[in-house]
Amino acid sequence: MSSIDTSVPVSTGGSKVLAWLVVLAALALLVATPFLPNYYVRVVNGLLIYILLGIGLNIVVGYAGLLDLGFVAFYAVGAYTYALLASPQLDLHLPFLLIVVIAAGLGLMAGILLGIPVLKLRGDYLAIVTLGFGEIIRIIVNNVDWLTGGPKGIARLDKASVAGIELARPVEIYWLLLVCVVVIGTLVWRMERSILGKAWAAIREDQDAARGIGINTTVAKLTAFATSAMIGSIAGVIFAASQRFVSPESFALQESVLIVLMIVVGGIGNILGVIVGAAILILMPEVLREFAEWRVLFLGLLMIVLIILRPGGMIPRTFGPDKLIRRLFSR
Repeated sequence: MSSIDTSVPVSTGGSKVLAWLVVLAALALLVATPFLPNYYVRVVNGLLIYILLGIGLNIVVGYAGLLDLGFVAFYAVGAYTYALLASPQLDLHLPFLLIVVIAAGLGLMAGILLGIPVLKLRGDYLAIVTLGFGEIIRIIVNNVDWLTGGPKGIARLDKASVAGIELARPVEIYWLLLVCVVVIGTLVWRMERSILGKAWAAIREDQDAARGIGINTTVAKLTAFATSAMIGSIAGVIFAASQRFVSPESFALQESVLIVLMIVVGGIGNILGVIVGAAILILMPEVLREFAEWRVLFLGLLMIVLIILRPGGMIPRTFGPDKLIRRLFSR
């Protein structure tokens, strides 16, 4: 006689309660943010920018399985595009939305330029080349003083404006970021579930096997790099518009490493994991700000514990937004 597994309903019920608690806490933060002091709104804005960057990098690292340590270069491309086209530096002062389109196009081209030389590279070699690409962009920005302002950066950037609505205060930037994260996150999630997403997954598991079953790995990889770079550039534009100042220090190697860590800690190949990883690595330092001398140590120990206990990340790859919705509304 077959046995009945009575543990499933209990586990499902407990996880459903936990899922509702997490979702309600996230919604409460989003609803309360516009009413918080500017400092806290800026912290949430920083969180949303990193979520946007994590979504972009997750395409290459999580979906296609290609380790990219130079992603911050695309972030810099977007930021400096806005800085040059919306400031006295070139005295052009183009509209915000037009700059977003230009930055996305430049990011796409930069992604393809990076993708072409690394098509045949894998593992450590790919990581080293992408790392070098990121450093090359930072060094160029730091040394072309006549164009980028060099180490001094570019200041007095124009305020962003959409449809005649000025976006200058932190709460206004918050709404812009929230819309971008929701729209871009939804589009990327749909891409993951498309035929292209299946091709990325095949490449991640075994490139040779993927090529053997007829997948054009060259096109799939270049598409991953280009899409990822476009998202990074858009995040850079919003960052520059919110700060109204850019300098090379904002695009150091540590930023790329931080974004990779967000994905690893949260869950590789999962948008929900990106959100959780960003929340841990961006909000925890703020929570521990009172312990300024120890917070880096605390954060490092926390990351070690999380990676040991959850080597696959906080959120498994298989638990995506669709499963979260089913879990929330299942009987």
